[in-house]
Amino acid sequence: MKLKNLLLPLAMLLPVAATAQSISQSQIEQFQSLPRAQQEALASQYGIDLEDFQSSGQRNQRPRDVQVVKPAESISDEERGQARGEKEEEEKERRAADKNGGLKAYGYELFQGSPTTFAPVTEIPIPSEYTLGPGDVLRIQLWGKENQNLELPIGRDGTISFPQSGPMNMAGLSFDEARQQVRKQVSEQYIGVQVSVSLGELRSMRVFVLGEARNPGSYSVSSLSTITNALYVSGGIKQTGSLRNVQHKRDGKLVGTLDLYDLLLKGDSSNDNRLQPGDVIFIPSVGKRAGIEGEVYRPALYELKSGHTLADLIGMAGGLTPQAYPQRINIERTNEDFLRIIAEADFTTPKGQSARIQPGDRVQIPSISDVTGQYVEVKGAATRTGKFAWMPGMRVTSLINNLDSDLLPVADKQYAAIVRTNPSDDSISVLNLRLRMAVRNPGGEYDLQLEERDRLFFFSDAGKVDILDMKENETTGRVNGEKTENEQKVEGPETFTREILFAPVIQRLKAQANPENPQQTVQISGPVRYPGEYPMPATKNLTDAIFVAGGLKDSASLYQAEVARYTVDENGTGQTRIINVDLAEAMAGKTRLSLESRDRILIKSIPDFARTRTVELKGEVRYPGQYTFRDGETLREVLERAGGLTSNAFPEGAVFSREKLRQLEAQRLREAEERLQGDLLGVQLEGDNFGGESANRTQEVQDLLEEVQGSEPVGRLVIDLASVLKDPDYQAIRLQDGDTLTVPTIPQSVTVFGEVQFPTSHLHQAGLTVDDYLERSGGPTRQADESRVYVVKADGSVMLPEKSRWFGSRSQRLEPGDTIIMPIDVDRLNQLELWSNVSQIVYQMALGAAAVGNL
Repeated sequence: MKLKNLLLPLAMLLPVAATAQSISQSQIEQFQSLPRAQQEALASQYGIDLEDFQSSGQRNQRPRDVQVVKPAESISDEERGQARGEKEEEEKERRAADKNGGLKAYGYELFQGSPTTFAPVTEIPIPSEYTLGPGDVLRIQLWGKENQNLELPIGRDGTISFPQSGPMNMAGLSFDEARQQVRKQVSEQYIGVQVSVSLGELRSMRVFVLGEARNPGSYSVSSLSTITNALYVSGGIKQTGSLRNVQHKRDGKLVGTLDLYDLLLKGDSSNDNRLQPGDVIFIPSVGKRAGIEGEVYRPALYELKSGHTLADLIGMAGGLTPQAYPQRINIERTNEDFLRIIAEADFTTPKGQSARIQPGDRVQIPSISDVTGQYVEVKGAATRTGKFAWMPGMRVTSLINNLDSDLLPVADKQYAAIVRTNPSDDSISVLNLRLRMAVRNPGGEYDLQLEERDRLFFFSDAGKVDILDMKENETTGRVNGEKTENEQKVEGPETFTREILFAPVIQRLKAQANPENPQQTVQISGPVRYPGEYPMPATKNLTDAIFVAGGLKDSASLYQAEVARYTVDENGTGQTRIINVDLAEAMAGKTRLSLESRDRILIKSIPDFARTRTVELKGEVRYPGQYTFRDGETLREVLERAGGLTSNAFPEGAVFSREKLRQLEAQRLREAEERLQGDLLGVQLEGDNFGGESANRTQEVQDLLEEVQGSEPVGRLVIDLASVLKDPDYQAIRLQDGDTLTVPTIPQSVTVFGEVQFPTSHLHQAGLTVDDYLERSGGPTRQADESRVYVVKADGSVMLPEKSRWFGSRSQRLEPGDTIIMPIDVDRLNQLELWSNVSQIVYQMALGAAAVGNL
């Protein structure tokens, strides 16, 4: 009860005055000596906040921190509108940059932003002249005869409550004066005790940021804050505000100005004054600006002060880059007549450096030109490409002396080209380089001397590129050399082809042509490795032109080549003349044919070179296999070469298939499928208009469509193989590439297909007729058309029992290998004759496939 009596005045005083000093230290210490659970229970009973007591026993009377920006969930509609206004301001700044050619005003992004909470500055050294005020906390450490750590806040009355001493006035004193006063007090009150005084948490104060600030208003900042701290808290300066004339005002008077360019460009913060409560930071409108772009390190719009020179502006932009051309700096400005004009300044002279910059000027620092002389350039499939220093007497082997290390693996090591520029008129010419011979004999005939600005082209070999692609596909699992998007952006071997590297050269040769100097290009076609259009060889030799095109293929005919030449007759009319050339003699150097402008060279191919025609013999052939046949050779002749048929062969059932016929059958199947799909849709749309048979008709068309989709074309050609072998008067069958002959063994069955109850094959029995086999298959189905039944003989020919004189009637006896077809009755199903035609196609293909598959 005693303790509760002690706490009662404490509980009554806390809600009334947070800064009251009437609670004694002994009462607080007695309360803190209790266990934590009892402290919480008593505090809850009397409404006391335990966080209001510090470990030293003193109440923390420092005013609470003030949030600068509220959390997102507590932002009002007005504040959201302010955020939208900031976005509109950013959009306005972006449009302004676009208007100025992409140049942005310099320095505004430094303070741009909105901090989420107020964070007082406490982790910096406290200057000795710092003036104390309410809210500051003094940290006092006593050691020696008595050890104690105290945190004493300065109350609103400007005093601290020193233990066993009473209040001490601290407000208005400098930190150094307060430290001396505390030391004096301790020395007088304690014996053998030393003291250390430092500042703990600092007070906050309210200042105003006005003018062209992003978020003008009043802000709570730390007592150690400077002008730049306040600018950061307020979110920075608008681009319509001045960075060079930030004004610091106190009590309506100008205390000082801050040029932020000194801070940004020189790191000078000497004018960044410390603030006091109630100070005003005023940001006036921006002054005159000038822009600078090009070869400087910080192209931007800069705010000017009076008397700025070109050197000052370039200095603000970070100086010139090494690529700058300072002798002709362009200055675009507005004259007195409000017209835009161009002025120039030579920055290498004192006069140019001191040139005055006017408001609205736009300075363009040009770049130096590319290397224009004393170089040679390597392009294409070389290990090291680019420009290299040229020296008199330099040869090809000065750059390429090892074909394996200096060229890429895909490079063509036989041929390279030198594109030479004539310094007198900048026209170009092309020299052919026999690369391997040049490297084998450095300094020799083929190791050509290089001249200034020569360009060496090294090409890829298509064969090597294909091999590398195949190896890469095997490693990565790619299909057909496909590449990722990133790889497609990287130069690959396919970009080093003759066609691609020579394309700009050909275009230049055509552009520089005139009547005195005709176009120096030739075209070559036929069996060469790289046909196309090429620069005319310097020797104008046919052999060199073929060498440039990669040489002859083995299919080239050496008997004759043609050169088509464009000429002009005596009347000035253009005409084409054909020159026949003995290619063998030309390659041997015995024919002297000089090429001329626009010549078109045709290398002829050996007729039917390496062309092989094959026929495949399967089944009951004495020596089956794939045979190569001569042009015009017949099936009988190839069968004789194969040893004829075996004793088990059934020539009447032979299946002879041809690739062209198979392609025609495939086309018929596609057409039938398309028409059936249309009919199926029509039947479904008609509905039940046939006495309840609509569902049956739909199913029948669907089944037929599935059969068409599942059928494989055979390409069978009906032949009488027995007559082919024995009858000399039988029409000879001339073979075509891809033909196949399949000879089955002697069959023992008769097959029944179509609309019967049980389609199957039956063992052949002498004396049985068509009706007998139909009966053994269960007879016709309900949708069968018995009047159109027909028989497909083993050789593929078709006989109709009701009409054929050979059959006479359906009581005619059948032979082994015959097939009976019972078609569908289409008359009762709305006369859809297409179904009958399609069904016959399917049956015929099925028969051919079955004949081949049963072997």
